[in-house]
Amino acid sequence: MTRKRLTPQARREVIERAATEVFAERGYHGASVEEIAKRSGISVPVLYDHFAGKLELHRHLLQRHFADLRAIWHRHLPGAGPADQRISRTIDDWLGYIEQHPYAWRMLFRDTTGQDEIEALRRQVEAESRALILPMFAREYDADGVELELAWEAWRAAIQGLALWWYDHRDVPRHQVVTAAMNALWLGLDRLRQGERWHG
Repeated sequence: MTRKRLTPQARREVIERAATEVFAERGYHGASVEEIAKRSGISVPVLYDHFAGKLELHRHLLQRHFADLRAIWHRHLPGAGPADQRISRTIDDWLGYIEQHPYAWRMLFRDTTGQDEIEALRRQVEAESRALILPMFAREYDADGVELELAWEAWRAAIQGLALWWYDHRDVPRHQVVTAAMNALWLGLDRLRQGERWHG
């Protein structure tokens, strides 16, 4: 029986899934195109038919996975419903992303303390993603400039930190992590939305 030939798009999906796993497991420098090709069930020349090289593939995956996370904000945050419900759904979906894409999550946010050009690339892609989210976040926070960027960084760090913690403590119910995030973040944001500010 002959195997069904994959379409170019389906083949790229297989390569991207395998590459995400290899990058997550071994880091950029430890990953090889040979291993990525092997896990994809193809030869190295076929991989190069789809991507010019390891760096281009890595950049593409960073952009794709950050876009996936950005889409969660765009899916839930805008709208006319109660803000706390929209935000809690966003956080819940973030945690769902960890469950559904554990390798992508590890590739984006774990072991990212290096100072080489690959870490610089990750930070660049992350900054580009942040620039696309900030205008939407500003409508909820009613701020701009440095105040807006600081608020976003506080939110991002808190949610990302909780998500990383939960990645290693999957026995804790997901709704409990969402509640912890809302207790830490929403109560403060709600008071800020009402015009209250802390003055030290």
